Amino acid sequence: MQARSPPSPELEETRPYTASMGRKLTKPRGRHGARLAALRQDAGLSQADLAQAIGEKQQTVAYWERSARPPRSSAIPKLARVLGVSTELLLTEPGPTALRPPVKPAPVGRIQKLFEQVARLPRRQQDKVLEFVSAFIDQYRRKAS
Repeated sequence: MQARSPPSPELEETRPYTASMGRKLTKPRGRHGARLAALRQDAGLSQADLAQAIGEKQQTVAYWERSARPPRSSAIPKLARVLGVSTELLLTEPGPTALRPPVKPAPVGRIQKLFEQVARLPRRQQDKVLEFVSAFIDQYRRKAS
């Protein structure tokens, strides 16, 4: 296959259509394709730029953006790296929950730390602790009601 030479500047100015314009979609994008297109545009990349960065053809990226299915599994980590997002964010539905940062776990309390230590005890001692705590909780419930 022959390599194309770049068009002359005079032709570029008179052309009503360039490769960067793209065609209008006749069908709505699938949810995964719409998500990929939005993330690509947010990253300021064209389909060709993204394709080159992940080692794929531009036509493949265009297909993924039109498709309702996610890209193949071998391409997902590459896409996430180039787009600067996690694979989870790449595959989740667009919406307020997908854009929220992950929730940090609550700090570990004294009781939780204590029960983690109880879990390391022999089974008989765990049963004694469980018996005592259960009796204490039952007594508290009776007083509260």
